[in-house]
Amino acid sequence: MPAPGVLLGSPRGPFAGTLGQDLLRRYAEATNDPSPRVRRGEVMPPVAIVTQIWESQNAGLAAAVPAEVLKAATGGVHGEHDIVLHRPIRPGEPLRVWVEGHSARPAGRNSLVTLRHTIRDAADAIVAEQWWTTVFLGTTCARVGEPPAEHAFPDAAREHPVATWEAEVDEGMAVRYADVSGDHSAHHFDVAAARRSGFDRVFLHGLCTLALCAQGVVERIAGGDPERVRRIAVRFATPTFLGEKLSVRYYDAGARGYAFEADSAGTPVITHGRAELR
Repeated sequence: MPAPGVLLGSPRGPFAGTLGQDLLRRYAEATNDPSPRVRRGEVMPPVAIVTQIWESQNAGLAAAVPAEVLKAATGGVHGEHDIVLHRPIRPGEPLRVWVEGHSARPAGRNSLVTLRHTIRDAADAIVAEQWWTTVFLGTTCARVGEPPAEHAFPDAAREHPVATWEAEVDEGMAVRYADVSGDHSAHHFDVAAARRSGFDRVFLHGLCTLALCAQGVVERIAGGDPERVRRIAVRFATPTFLGEKLSVRYYDAGARGYAFEADSAGTPVITHGRAELR
């Protein structure tokens, strides 16, 4: 009999945050962002907002995911991530983060659990939302709530390639990203921990891989302006390993914006990517 799904609603928060200029400069250095404005801390790259939800994510998992699921799971991996930016966020403005259970659904022998993070400004207006889907391995759960908005790759988009982007994943990137994001999960640094996660060597954070993909959106599609990016969503297929090159391909998906996918060393690492511009 499947375990219960997540506890819906019941937001937890607020968790205080801000994307100050120093944080943005460190984020740019961590991800090798090529934008001069980002490197000066003058503007927020679209994925930098993820640095504000590490604390709320951990609190949300503890509050919304049933103990039966957490206890029965043999492990957990980041399955999907979806970011919607309702307006450009100003460097240094105060932010407040709320988290709540959004949905859960069985996926074969595993469970997909999605938490929704809502980021509000000083006037209590929503400035950004994020949906973080975790795959709990080796345990099933009841289906509750509605799945997050779809971002499936439309097959017809392959007939309309628009750009490519390459990024070097250097050996120090995981350390730099951990320092700026707060995510010091052992499998990014310890081979034994990586092996327990099913891989033979340490690997890059999925959200850092997403940041690299977003750089291509900004530079190749959005005319170099990070504030034009309204939404970016992906499915994580497998990790990107340190010392490898990330190759991203972008396609015109018509009214759906842009579809993209990425591989590293010939292996797909990002599938069902979606980017929408203002």
